Amino acid sequence: MLVYHGSNLEVSSPKLIVQNRFLDFGFGFYTTTNKIQAISFAEKVVKRNGTGKKTVSIYEIDTDKAFDNCSVLRFLSPNEEWLNFISENRSGNYDGKSYDIIYGPVANDDVYTTFTLYQSGVLTKEQTLEALKIKELYDQMVFTSENALSYLKFVGTVSEEEF
Repeated sequence: MLVYHGSNLEVSSPKLIVQNRFLDFGFGFYTTTNKIQAISFAEKVVKRNGTGKKTVSIYEIDTDKAFDNCSVLRFLSPNEEWLNFISENRSGNYDGKSYDIIYGPVANDDVYTTFTLYQSGVLTKEQTLEALKIKELYDQMVFTSENALSYLKFVGTVSEEEF
């Protein structure tokens, strides 16, 4: 399987770097199987940081091998467990089990408004999950340990023509 990481620079050797904000699946190295999503994220990183250039690094991962040798949390859909997990991570309150790899839908810009309405109490959990069913959700695979990162093989970057 190929996964992509959008940034403002090439990342040929992924590392775990402490982040200054709370993200969907917590601390880790974020990738996606969707090249368009990675390109969009690269654009946001360049704009936010004001440095570098839009760069999407590409990795190959043998998911069978990685998932057999790592602890994995996998969400197949935006269900209640997924919503609770993201809510706890984004608020900085997750204190549950640690996993090497977390895989599932991403609460991207299209669902951010719905998610914010849920977190502020305007929407119930049921209303939020129903609203998310009609959104096109991309995926994310987050690597949270050195063990997990060892299964990523850098294969190159997306060419400028693809931006």
